[in-house]
Amino acid sequence: MLFGGIAVVAYAVDVVTKILAVQHLTGEPRVPVVGDLFSLYLTYNSGAAFSFLTGHTEILSVVAIVATCAVLWVARRLGSTGWAIALGFLLGGVAGNLTDRLLREPGPLRGHVVDFFMLPNFPVFNVADICINIAAATIVLQALRGINVDGSRHHEVAEDGTSDAGEGTSR
Repeated sequence: MLFGGIAVVAYAVDVVTKILAVQHLTGEPRVPVVGDLFSLYLTYNSGAAFSFLTGHTEILSVVAIVATCAVLWVARRLGSTGWAIALGFLLGGVAGNLTDRLLREPGPLRGHVVDFFMLPNFPVFNVADICINIAAATIVLQALRGINVDGSRHHEVAEDGTSDAGEGTSR
């Protein structure tokens, strides 16, 4: 439930904010929100973060489709709150940007992603990008804590004295 709830809310917030950005920022110059620190500025991105793979939108679309399927596949084994949070944000973010790539100009699998949050000396980004970064940080945290997707811990010792790592060691 947590995984699905986060994914749906993240996706909905991303889609709604992009609709609002297109409606209110099209043709507008940069709109300062907090001085020069944070602004709104509408742009369309055919590449990935930091303009990586610009012009290869079809490849990014296929990668996003595969990532969506992979997240849904892994989510079947969820037994950890941390992983539910991470995968929920990841699915919401990837699906948000994938929706742009599927439905926006110049056409299916080639659509450009709507970006509108602007910080100094940083690429313009959107809610989906924030969600993907929250997911990445949470995945790293779970890995550092040694927690698997199913909620077990790396190298847990089973009741029979064997390690889940297959080392066959006893306590």
